[in-house]
Amino acid sequence: MNSTGTPAQAGSHALTALSVNLNKVALVRNTRHLGIPSVTRAATLCLQAGAAGITVHPRPDARHIRSDDVHQLWALLKEWPQAEFNIEGNPFHNLMDFVRTLKPHQVTFVPDSEGQFTSDHGWTFPQDAERLKPLIDEAHALGVRVSLFMDPQPEAMAAARAVGADRVELYTESWARAFGTPDELAVLTQFADTARAALAVGLGLNAGHDLSRENLTRFLREVPGVLEVSIGHALISDALELGYEATVHDYLRCIRDSRDA
Repeated sequence: MNSTGTPAQAGSHALTALSVNLNKVALVRNTRHLGIPSVTRAATLCLQAGAAGITVHPRPDARHIRSDDVHQLWALLKEWPQAEFNIEGNPFHNLMDFVRTLKPHQVTFVPDSEGQFTSDHGWTFPQDAERLKPLIDEAHALGVRVSLFMDPQPEAMAAARAVGADRVELYTESWARAFGTPDELAVLTQFADTARAALAVGLGLNAGHDLSRENLTRFLREVPGVLEVSIGHALISDALELGYEATVHDYLRCIRDSRDA
């Protein structure tokens, strides 16, 4: 693996890393003024259970993760040198302030509008290339790996690489919708083709959005080269019933099962 976290070659046999998105923990906490549930406590429990990293998406309206959370998590992760901190968001809103101050391991650029309910599309090329490039260059100058949130479009991967991205995060909501339906194979094939196109141009590959214990194993079994999955909504929902430790263990089982098949 090179300095930006891109795999040295396709076909690496390392298990896909699990990064836990903690936005929904913060969302519940923000409904009261008691400080519970604790975002940093959730991060600690997930890391203790074997998660490889923590993801947050601090939006401008601070409706879930707040600026203080991001800074506290960065301080916490100094105690976990093997763990990765991934900060997501729109680089044209509030994201770059965190990148410049904290220099996280990875930043994921997501083209959300300020009041967007949840992420629902990736970047578009060539339209977004000119304005993204200087911010990607700035992140690199700070020593931060850059991932671009992208729809599963094989033809867009070369453009993402050309603008300077180290990785792409494939937006997997269409896979979650198609799972268990007659469209499953066609959608999965589109993701697999996109992954091969990304690997062919030297991009590292992440994935996230609506991945769950039900659909994760099949996705990883068929989509080559996924280095990292970022999972929040389903994982935190499962943790309400199972607890953080058991939930993280089961997601790690799903990842192992994809490799053992």
